[in-house]
Amino acid sequence: MIAHEHLMTMLTRLHLTAIRDQLDSLLDEAARQELTLRETLAFLCQREIARKDERRIQMGTRIAHFPCIATLAGFDYAAQPSVDERQIRELAACRWVAHGENLLLLGPPGVGKTHLAIALGREAILSGYSVLFVTAPALVASLAQAHAAGRLDEKLAHYAKPKLLIIDELGYLPFEPKAAHLFFQLVSRRYERGSFLITSNRTVSEWGVVFGDAIAATAILDRMLHHSHVITIRGDSYRLKDKRRAGAVFHQPVAPSTSHQPA
Repeated sequence: MIAHEHLMTMLTRLHLTAIRDQLDSLLDEAARQELTLRETLAFLCQREIARKDERRIQMGTRIAHFPCIATLAGFDYAAQPSVDERQIRELAACRWVAHGENLLLLGPPGVGKTHLAIALGREAILSGYSVLFVTAPALVASLAQAHAAGRLDEKLAHYAKPKLLIIDELGYLPFEPKAAHLFFQLVSRRYERGSFLITSNRTVSEWGVVFGDAIAATAILDRMLHHSHVITIRGDSYRLKDKRRAGAVFHQPVAPSTSHQPA
């Protein structure tokens, strides 16, 4: 008969920590259900896989550096009818991530772009993909600092590693021309290898202004849009809606204008 300590040692060596830590309770549960030996083995394996998946998801979420917790279940589709819930469910299956495609979420501030980005990033982690979240200003600053220090290739490799790179808030601040070329190098490095999810308050036709270099913007978009999904969200800001309900903001009609007003 195998001693309990020896069994624990073997389970530890095999990294079956869920079975090791819950062995008595799991065996008691199997006995209550009157499972056969084969069924008991399957039951133990299921618990071990569940523990490993839980830890993988926790680790992936920490590595992703999401600024907050957001889920697809928490997105208010009724408040943003321009968002097709069925399309979002299809994107949540992450086939686009598997194929190295890109997703652009465009729209004015406060319409839920970042919420969807984080929620879809979480779905990618659940599907087994590595994810990294970064704001556009932080990304550009990081690349510029690495370039100045002679470590650009190392930093590009860092941002090229995750299967899904989420870049939030592209367009809120204009880039310097050199930054546009650094961004282009990142896009080229990830092209058809890893996916981008980018949120922006600017249409793609305005990215030349954002990057401060129309030629670089064209080259970036050429690669970014080659295999892509583009969702444009039209609607009012959630934050302004809340303030209007509280009477802090009054909705006033604005005369039509052809000029772009940055957010």
